[in-house]
Order: sequence, then structure tokens, then C-alpha cells
Amino acid sequence: MNIGAMDKKLGAGKRYRSRKRTGRAVWSRCRDWLRGRVRVRGLLSPLSTMVSACGRLSARGLLGAAARLWGGPALWGSLSLLTRKESDFRKSALVAQSDMKVELLPALTDNYMYLLIDEDTREAAVVDPVQPQKVVDAVKKHGVRLTTVLTTHHHWDHAGGNEKLVKLVSGLKVYGGDSRVGALTQKVSHLTTFQVGSLHVKCLFTPCHTSGHICYFVTKPHSSEPPAVFTGDTLFVAGCGKFFEGTAEEMYSALIETLGRLPPETRVYCGHEYTINNLKFAHHVEPNNDSIKRKLAWAKAKYDVGEPTIPSTIAEEFTFNPFMRVREESVQKHAGENDAISTMGSIRKEKDSFKVPKD
Repeated sequence: MNIGAMDKKLGAGKRYRSRKRTGRAVWSRCRDWLRGRVRVRGLLSPLSTMVSACGRLSARGLLGAAARLWGGPALWGSLSLLTRKESDFRKSALVAQSDMKVELLPALTDNYMYLLIDEDTREAAVVDPVQPQKVVDAVKKHGVRLTTVLTTHHHWDHAGGNEKLVKLVSGLKVYGGDSRVGALTQKVSHLTTFQVGSLHVKCLFTPCHTSGHICYFVTKPHSSEPPAVFTGDTLFVAGCGKFFEGTAEEMYSALIETLGRLPPETRVYCGHEYTINNLKFAHHVEPNNDSIKRKLAWAKAKYDVGEPTIPSTIAEEFTFNPFMRVREESVQKHAGENDAISTMGSIRKEKDSFKVPKD
């Protein structure tokens, strides 16, 4: 495969190096190029189906699927070069406390993996390790012992690296709430608890995006520092996941009754860098909300220099996240509803077709 020719066909060039391209744009270019090269009927349909199943338009995921369907490893290697720049631009970040550290590891086009380190024992867990080698490199850099994989849900862009990681690191315990999670060794349910070193992990069952979605709430006993919650695709900064396998009532329960009852200072580590687009929708719902305006300006400044907009806190989410604010009169008025659950369903449906403003 001639990469230069492919770049030209896909219109890569500067557009592919731009930070602001989207998975949808990449898929569109990939699809158009494939249609020009592949003449067999029906081959694009399986890829479109996979997009829906994965729950997001991941550039690398789509290109990888294209490679597996049409060209094998050689095509995958060529296509990988086209998506590498995005995650390379996005910087990793370390949130350090005296009791634990969390390193944010950018993956694919907009995913995050998280390396959770117990400072007392130097034991570590990784959340959703879709790019295993990057995880192994981070483990070596910190000089810690990786023992645990925390999988939020079964979608490829979260659980797709499990099988390879357990081959790279022996003896890993792989936690998840769904039998569809790859390399699963420990199936958990709501309020299951376990330890990562001296850190206490509590599993929170939050079905809706997927029927087996788990969030992981991490605390250090007797610590005065903020706890952490890893929310996968249930709660994003200023947003929530699509309702692929659940209902508005389930998402209300997950966000308000489960995550919303965590300590206000809890740091929220979500699965994707969707913050700017989420805040643009939030501004559409509540145009007079000053918290949204401030957070959006802050997020744009962070994104422009490649820095993550994560973590937020539970307390913050109640000020600017429309899906956490479905009990507020302003959000219900926008939705044309008079109860929180109907409002949840209404604004999720609206966001599914929302055209994000260019600026």
C-alpha cells in the first residue's frame, strides 16, 4: 500500500494533522476511499454495523476494522499512520496525591486510559487499556507493579486491549461487569469491593450505555484527599453516554442516584475527551448558565495546548452538565417536560442529532 497515495485519496495532509478533525470525518473519508477501491457489494455494511455496536465513531477503530475486512495487517499498519498524530498531540497528565496517583494516558483519537497507582505499595491498576503497549511503557516509567485491569464496559475502544495486555503482563486480574469483556477473570456487580494495594475499590453498576457498565469508585481509608471515580461512558465532563442498551430511567438512576450521591469533591475520570462539544450542547440547553460559559472557555484553552480537560468533580457536574441538571426548571423548560426522567430522555434524543457549532 502506497501511503502517499492513500494520503492523497483520503485528503489527509493538513486536515489529518489538525487537532479538530472528528471520527465522523475520518470515517467519511475512509468510506469514500474504500468505495472507490472495493467493488464487492455489501462490504461497507458490516463496518457501519460495527460503528453502532462500538457506540462511537473512533477513527482508529474504523480504520482498523477496514484493514481487517479488506487488507489485513499491511493495510492496518498504513492506516495507523493516519490516526497517530491525534493522540500524539494530546498530552498525558499526572494527578498526584499523597495517597494515590492517576496518570491520564490518551489513546486512539479521543479515549483515555488511566494508570492508578497506590503510593504506599507501588501497586497499580489500569482502566480500559485499549493500547496495551502504552500502558506497559507507563508502568515501567513509574516503576510500579501492574496487578489489575478495571474494565468499564465491553465496547472495543475500552476492552479491546485486554487480551493483548494479559499476554504482556502475567497474572493480571481483569475486572468487569459483563461477560462480553475480553480476558475477564473477575465478574463484578453493584457494590462489589476489592483492593488495589491499600486502595479500596467499590464497583458501581450503572447500566444504560451498555447493560453491564461498571464505574469504579476509589478511596484511601482515613485519607482526607479527594476520592476518584472512573466513569467510562456513563458520565462525561458535561455529558453522558448514549443509551445503547438502556433507558432514560436507568441513566437517571446512574447519574443522579448512584454517581450523584458520591462525595462532591470526588474527581471524575471519564472515558473520552468530549468536553468542548458537550459544553456547546449544554450552552444550547442553558444559554444563561455562567458556569457553562466559564467551563467552555477554560476547556478551549486547555484543548488548544493539548492538555486534558479531565478530571472534573461531582460538584462541578451539577453546575454545568445538563444530564445531571434534569431536575432544574431551566433544563426541563428547554426540554418541554415537567419531570426529570422525561427530561433526561428528551435532551439525550436532542443531543443525538445536535449539530455542534463550529465555534
